[in-house]
Amino acid sequence: MNIRDDRRALHQIPELDRNLPETFAYLNGVLSGLNCRVFSPVTGSLCAFFDFGKPESIAFRADADALPIAEKTGAGYTSRHVGCMHACGHDGHMAVLLELARRLNERKNLPHNVLLVFQSAEETTGGARDICESGVFAEYNVRAIFGLHLWPGLEAGVIASRKQELMARSSEVTVDIYGKSAHIAKAAEGVDALMAAVEFYQKAMEMERKLPDSVFRLLKFGKFQSGTVRNALSAHTHMEGSLRAFQDGVFDGLAAGLAGIGRAMEETYGCTVKLHLSDGYPAVMNPPELYDRVQNAVPFRELESPSMTAEDFSWYQKSLPGLFFFLGLGDVPALHTDTFDFDETILLKGADFFEKLAEIDL
Repeated sequence: MNIRDDRRALHQIPELDRNLPETFAYLNGVLSGLNCRVFSPVTGSLCAFFDFGKPESIAFRADADALPIAEKTGAGYTSRHVGCMHACGHDGHMAVLLELARRLNERKNLPHNVLLVFQSAEETTGGARDICESGVFAEYNVRAIFGLHLWPGLEAGVIASRKQELMARSSEVTVDIYGKSAHIAKAAEGVDALMAAVEFYQKAMEMERKLPDSVFRLLKFGKFQSGTVRNALSAHTHMEGSLRAFQDGVFDGLAAGLAGIGRAMEETYGCTVKLHLSDGYPAVMNPPELYDRVQNAVPFRELESPSMTAEDFSWYQKSLPGLFFFLGLGDVPALHTDTFDFDETILLKGADFFEKLAEIDL
């Protein structure tokens, strides 16, 4: 088996959330034949520990879950699970770690032990957090963790990252505004939930725009529904959007601002505003000291600006020093689309990079 075989085999058996029996059976089948300890610290995870007799370890992570998307690539290795697809490259991430495992199996000595982590639920509720809470990193004295994500649009084979902000803290924003319907000929008898929502939206956008361009953040609404007929005031408006930022102070300030705007709309219009923000994932923030040490030892491209997408690798960074990278795929379909596919030879660049990281004396 090689890295392409691994990726294509895993691509055909995509599974969702924490229910990944076929995926973990495949991973276990490869890893159990190597000189490592294979175990599961929590349900929905698999780890492989390569012991080089050192007091400290480093870790590498791959996410393993897929998406509820019906594949339309037409590839000979297309998904065998109807309505489910590895449309975010997690099959490639796992293949990179399996290739790294084979290379580690041939090594006689490294500056530290190596722990490989395969996790579930990156696309849903954040399986990384469960692994952090399991105590496995303390048990194996892990000093740093590394991960990567396949990245369309970045030059094929290029490894890239940036210091501090890389991927955003993300929260889904839901706003429900309740008023009182009345015929428009008797509008004074009602409470216009649509008018209140329009002003809410305008004030929210104005608040976000007041932040300087140097502050990376995003506040947008993609769904706005209100009313039932043309000649009656709307009794209910429903809005859905997203709030994203990197610094907790910026995020919390914008969230508090939305709450304040909601209270102002209640006072102005006499409506009721219900605001809900989901927990989401923390921001992926690459620590400067570790970033500089790795950059000096194994150079990679530095990105000018971060991505506003989210990743639960951030939970690892809350527990120990960690760096996250992008591996460029070139001009391929976007992530989370039903035609996403890529040239597997690019995965070797990821395995090469991880192997070099494993050789660094941190």
